[in-house]
Amino acid sequence: MKDIFLLGSTGSIGVTTLNILKKDKKNFKIRLLTTNSNVKKIYKQALLFGVKNIVIYNQKEYLKNYRLFKKKKIKVFSSINEFSKKKIKKSYLTINAISGVNGLEPSLDIIKNTKNLAIANKESIICGWFFLKKELSKYKTNFIPLDSEHFSIWSLLKGEDKSNIKKIYLTASGGPFLNSKLNKIKNINPKFALKHPNWKMGKKISIDSATMMNKIFEVIEAVKIFNLNQNKIGILIHPRSYIHAIIVFNNGLTKFIAHDTTMEVPIANTIYLDLKKYIYKRNKFAYNNLNGINFIDPDIKKFPLLKLLKYKFENTYLEIIIVSLNDALVKKYLEHKISYISIHNSMLKLLKKQYFQKYYTMRPKNINDIKIMVQRVNLYVDKYF
Repeated sequence: MKDIFLLGSTGSIGVTTLNILKKDKKNFKIRLLTTNSNVKKIYKQALLFGVKNIVIYNQKEYLKNYRLFKKKKIKVFSSINEFSKKKIKKSYLTINAISGVNGLEPSLDIIKNTKNLAIANKESIICGWFFLKKELSKYKTNFIPLDSEHFSIWSLLKGEDKSNIKKIYLTASGGPFLNSKLNKIKNINPKFALKHPNWKMGKKISIDSATMMNKIFEVIEAVKIFNLNQNKIGILIHPRSYIHAIIVFNNGLTKFIAHDTTMEVPIANTIYLDLKKYIYKRNKFAYNNLNGINFIDPDIKKFPLLKLLKYKFENTYLEIIIVSLNDALVKKYLEHKISYISIHNSMLKLLKKQYFQKYYTMRPKNINDIKIMVQRVNLYVDKYF
């Protein structure tokens, strides 16, 4: 039986993972679940799967609900670091589904206690890949990118020589405003920006899809994970979202991976990597999604944030500032404090501020440096507006 640690079990990726695992309790045992503050949901999950270790990050909720779990003989911790101090058997797989930069520290804390680490959130890889890579190497932990595009690239590159890569294309749906001019939607209500045409996602990532920020993050992520030159990675709009990544090789061959718009496919194929016996329930070739398929070059006038790809991403504070600025701007947009066009314009203006530019040649020395920069960005944005 293979042991699983699931970080961020109450979010959408976490729930999808549990839906896969509940069908096969013979092969897998969940030994750890974590949440920030959704105690009600994680309590039900722990009982359903017989999980004996829980992390609740929110200190207030942790103290408030400690006895609730104790009655069921479930051990509750306030952090991964606290859990890791126990003498615990290495898990077969840890899936980190915690959203945003908050997912970085738990990954760093759990690496020594897992054989395989699969990360679903972009921000922690973008901001802390330098530290993740160091820890992965130190503890000989295998890394699997769980984002559908990067899982596709990772799968396509098996057995391939990276020097044979001519170009990698990440596909983007174009979001809900693909056929709209930016000046027509500059004051659009957030409820319309949240209506992704293909995927069911959280609010933050839905806005990032509309602005194309999500795809910019994926380019940065790919540069780091696969150690490639940035000019070898491009973006193509594929409105049906059926093809997730395309690799053009120097030898004339082009490979791509296609699957339904569900995270079940990359998650399940990660979980069953060694067992190789997962059967997708809708295992029918959707050839209609390929008939008359169209790829579109993204228009920088519609998606001004694509200008961010002119920057070089070299593990400096630049990546942390971009992620933090975007988090802050999207939050303000969802709270109706700024307009949709302000996400684009403010990001590009703020990055040119001397206050931030002085950090673009500097690297954080540890995770605390990253946390401090995130705080600085949030304070600056609050004062700016």
